[in-house]
Amino acid sequence: MSVLKNKKILVAVSAGIAAYKSAFLVRALIKKGAEVKVILTPEATKFVTPLTLATLSKNPVEWEFSNEKGDWANHVELGLWADAMIIAPLTARTLSSMADGHCDNLVMATYLSAKCPVIVAPAMDLDMYQHPSTAENLEKIQSNGDLVIPATSGELASGLVGQGRMEEPDEIVKFVENFFKKDLILSGKKILISAGPTYEAIDPVRFIGNHSSGKMGFELAKMAEKLGAEVTLVAGPTHQSVDGYNIKRMDVTSALSMLEAIESVYEAQDIVIMAAAVADYRPAEIADQKIKKNSDKMTIEMVKNPDILKHLGTKKGNKMLVGFALETNDAIKHAKGKLERKNADLIVLNTLEDEDAGFGVETNKVTFITADKEPLSFPLKSKTEVAKDILTFIAQNLKTNA
Repeated sequence: MSVLKNKKILVAVSAGIAAYKSAFLVRALIKKGAEVKVILTPEATKFVTPLTLATLSKNPVEWEFSNEKGDWANHVELGLWADAMIIAPLTARTLSSMADGHCDNLVMATYLSAKCPVIVAPAMDLDMYQHPSTAENLEKIQSNGDLVIPATSGELASGLVGQGRMEEPDEIVKFVENFFKKDLILSGKKILISAGPTYEAIDPVRFIGNHSSGKMGFELAKMAEKLGAEVTLVAGPTHQSVDGYNIKRMDVTSALSMLEAIESVYEAQDIVIMAAAVADYRPAEIADQKIKKNSDKMTIEMVKNPDILKHLGTKKGNKMLVGFALETNDAIKHAKGKLERKNADLIVLNTLEDEDAGFGVETNKVTFITADKEPLSFPLKSKTEVAKDILTFIAQNLKTNA
């Protein structure tokens, strides 16, 4: 899920040939879940039609202070409405007006009224872009707090080749996403999360598993992405989904395949959360063919699976390592023991003694166990809320692990 979901973005279009790209920019922002309104300079309507932009943005488009009906386009309201204003393309004329505070159209009136961040994407010919006054004006608006996405190089409308092309819409969207992400509590952090059960094969059709749905791990992954993290999710067999989220998902089946997947990405991570319910044992041998029920009893020899959390704890370094503990008795005591044995920084404890907590339900009741603090218990909450509590605690305590 993009950080732009439900953000209010005001796109201002000035009069240059790159104005055609504004349609693609509006479409890209809408696809990210943003609410978009568009305003134009009067001359920009010669390059891209208001009808096109109104259709794509699903909002009326304004380019004059009042329309034929006498309705007023309230530039103050527009400036206060937006979470961010994007001026793309930014022509030399509009840039000069911004630098001088010269107000002669709706775009400039709105710019001067805006209380939100303003992001500009210049577009002009090579000689214009290289002119000292352009550099001076760009420097001046940046000193006022505006953010500039530099023009790129390529073939220009004049036939010249060089810097002056407006950055591509998808790259502008990435820039805006990164701008909003910088204030999120996990911005810039790489998080690895394991989720779901593991299935240990007996034969081609049977397995040993557990009742984990993966819900808690998936909620952690989705919440971490919302809070700005770069998320890798290693998931055992589950029907849970992260569709619509920018999450790298690695699907596995057994404990050994989960370990292999985790090992392949472990070194790059800042935070590792082992929320998966990994099987403690697996069959010593897997039958090639389906085992026939020829007798009243069947004995399966089991061997111990690797303790993934403990293994990761032996090479933790500066990472923050988080494990889960599901207990049925002496919960605090067992969780503290697990914390020490696994060399973890945090154990998230839940117990089957608590009603509506644990496997297969939408809620959970957890206690945080750390080495240097008293156990911190939370009331019963949705797993989405629990995920936010866990990640907020992690973010607040990252410095102690640096």
